[in-house]
Amino acid sequence: MLSVVNEDGTTPNGSLIDEIVREGARRMLAAALEAEVNTYIAELADQRDGSGRRLVVRNGHHQARSVTTAAGAVEVKAPRVNDKRIDEQTGERKRFSSAILPPWCRKSPKISEVLPLLYLHGLSSGDFVPALEQFLGSNAGLSSATVTRLTAQWQADHQAFGERDLSATDYAYVWADGIHLRIRLAEAKSCVLVLMGVRADGTKELIAMADGYRESTESWANLLRDAARRGMRAPVLAVGDGALGFWKALAEVFPETRHQRCWVHKTANALDALPKSAQPAAKRAIQEIYNAEDKDHAVKAVATFAKQYGAKYPKVVKRITDDEAELLAFFDFPAEHWIHLRTTNPIESTFATVRLRTKVTKGAGSAAAALAMVFKLVESAQARWRAVNAPHLVALVRAGARFERGHLVERPGEGPVPTAA
Repeated sequence: MLSVVNEDGTTPNGSLIDEIVREGARRMLAAALEAEVNTYIAELADQRDGSGRRLVVRNGHHQARSVTTAAGAVEVKAPRVNDKRIDEQTGERKRFSSAILPPWCRKSPKISEVLPLLYLHGLSSGDFVPALEQFLGSNAGLSSATVTRLTAQWQADHQAFGERDLSATDYAYVWADGIHLRIRLAEAKSCVLVLMGVRADGTKELIAMADGYRESTESWANLLRDAARRGMRAPVLAVGDGALGFWKALAEVFPETRHQRCWVHKTANALDALPKSAQPAAKRAIQEIYNAEDKDHAVKAVATFAKQYGAKYPKVVKRITDDEAELLAFFDFPAEHWIHLRTTNPIESTFATVRLRTKVTKGAGSAAAALAMVFKLVESAQARWRAVNAPHLVALVRAGARFERGHLVERPGEGPVPTAA
């Protein structure tokens, strides 16, 4: 609600125009949150309990909180959802989480992050100004021509990123994944191929990103060949899921690199072949493998899993035993790095937010522009990536140091030496 105006044209909270802008921002944000919740509830309207009552309903509003936007601080009361559905995997209640205003959010994202989101949602450059002017208070130079220049610049940034020299940077570890985002890429079955690495100082960095077709061998080989052409050395260890295209391409381009299969993907793949009643126990048994004290204990845990499930579910056991060497490769590296190396979570967690904010668009769009927008989002997220644990050990891994039971072996024939953090 607007405040009383003083004789000099001011209000208790500042100038009248600022008050109007903040009120507009508040109403726009409130309307967006209401629409988001209404859509969520409508999509789950058919979910009902045994008595025919809906499992997902409105439940008033959360307490008001102040959110800092480009228009200033605005107070908002987010609508609340009562979701009574139970997650079959965890046994816990499912929860609605707003993509517009997450529970932790106290300020709006930077414009450099907002514009890529708007583009990926299908807005044209001409739509940006009316979509944002309530938050900005005025165009502030954000005309359609300005936005067009920005998107062109971001495409140029992405192109320069894909052509930069990699010879000066050494990556000991890399993660690879094909991310399927419902955005305007060239082919309906295209995906974004992502390669992320760990530098010698332990920091994570995006190495390459390109669109590919179905994570094919040729698509991955093109990306890896290009990285090698620009000076990238073969990493010591590569982490990826079960997509055969990447592993075949890696063997062709960097044959000396060791393979580590992602335990998250492998666990999901194994559990999918089991009846739901057997999944919780099997999941715990699989966790005993990759959470083992060391490689010897992990090998024993694999044997225990095979003995427990081999008679009734041989195909499930085979999915683990066939890839045992590649699933347990991470145990040959520093124990401090195990948590980073056994999954592709560094990529998955980064793109989880991007996935939430993209949807199918029917309007004509440029594949290059869409990929550039994803690049800008990842580039922004990269500033928040934390280094791997015990970063000083990365250089030792690259130098060829040997680790047993997660500890450095200083001389052949001697036992492992505990590493200090």
